[in-house]
Amino acid sequence: MHRGRILATVTAAQVLSVASATVVAVALPSLARDLGADGAQQQWVVDAFVLVFASLLVAGGVLGDRYGRRTALLAGLAVFALGSAWCLVAPSVGWLLAGRVVMAFGPPLVLPASLAIVSTTFTDPGARARAVGIWGAGSGLGLTLGPLLGGAVVEVLGWRWVFGVNVPLCALLALAAVRNVPRDRPVAAEHPFDGLAAGLLTAAVALLVFGLIEGRELGWGSAPVLGAFAAAALLTAVFVRHERRHPAPLVDLALLGHRPFLAANLGGATFYGAVTGLAVYLSVFFQQVQGRSALEAGLCLLPQGACTALFAPVAGRLTARLGPRPPIVAGMAIGTVVILALLQLEPATPIGDVWWAFALLGAGIGIALPPMTVTAVSATSADRAGMASAIHNASRQLGQTFGVAVLGTIVLAGAGDAARHHPLTGAAADAWVEGLHAALLVAAGALAVAGVVVAVLVRGAGRPA
Repeated sequence: MHRGRILATVTAAQVLSVASATVVAVALPSLARDLGADGAQQQWVVDAFVLVFASLLVAGGVLGDRYGRRTALLAGLAVFALGSAWCLVAPSVGWLLAGRVVMAFGPPLVLPASLAIVSTTFTDPGARARAVGIWGAGSGLGLTLGPLLGGAVVEVLGWRWVFGVNVPLCALLALAAVRNVPRDRPVAAEHPFDGLAAGLLTAAVALLVFGLIEGRELGWGSAPVLGAFAAAALLTAVFVRHERRHPAPLVDLALLGHRPFLAANLGGATFYGAVTGLAVYLSVFFQQVQGRSALEAGLCLLPQGACTALFAPVAGRLTARLGPRPPIVAGMAIGTVVILALLQLEPATPIGDVWWAFALLGAGIGIALPPMTVTAVSATSADRAGMASAIHNASRQLGQTFGVAVLGTIVLAGAGDAARHHPLTGAAADAWVEGLHAALLVAAGALAVAGVVVAVLVRGAGRPA
């Protein structure tokens, strides 16, 4: 067993999964013009994918534990390729959204399986921390390659090919997985898969995000929005009650009583929500307010992703030496301060004035996220590593979903009718930027509060043995 090849293969799969959530950001203006998508529909192009992705991650992790993680990895790549081909030929917004949903069934199998494979391959705590740091660098590469390569593809081939390139990439990754990742023995299950819990969780999250996205258009007091929020709360209560009684629950609720595990998920959700939500609307800012091309918008965000990739392995080594708490707190503090620094963005602000802020934000992400992952996957036994890694990845993706929905609602509410102008100039651009500033303040505030809570909850987590 060549552990380096295993780590490289599953990290590459992780890169593709993360990039798929951000690559579409630079394509939004082009596909909106081509398909006539309004602001809410553009949000759904992002959230339809992330929503299903997040909702099914826990189920995907449990399925990987039951049927084999390499099997889950290969199945996820196949489904992801199918959905990407669908999006490539989509004739309308509705068909594109359907294709994004099909795509989203792939990463919930890929991500938990890849992290569980890392966790069980590297059993020594110090080696595991370093390996998770490298795996976490895949998030940075995904954040980097998504907007950058997406911008290049949009410029050269058109927005449809940000989806089309996934098909050959999935084929290459599947071949690498067959050659490098050994078969693993599925966990014997005494009870059938908890499909009812998976359905309840998916429906609850979908209804909540629907209310957040459509609240601005339909009215926060409208019957559909209030009904969605009420139904989401009811389904969540039913889900919790069902899981407490089920002999083989989809989510082991006892894990949530483990304070470091809870902190890792809270921190990951908040950081991903702030970063992904802002990345989507900063990409729109660079294109529709500043008049840059899709490729130029990707280059503007390059320092953030590059520094995430550079600092994630460093965080793995720091976690192995110091334990998770110091790098987590430091990374979240850096993120909070840098997001506030981005308040200087105006329609005429040159990228040369703020590139350092994106670089520091990437460093904060890279420093904080790997120790959160180490904390999460170390909270349970190896036979349930898929569940623990799936819950952690689900919290991150849910954070992305809510980040895009909530921050998008704030940006568009601040912009008002100006958001409908393409491109944005004069008063329309100023109004849009005011909405962006309000979103930056909310993101920084949420990250600061979460950082304090995480610092307290992770207090009891010691250094790796």
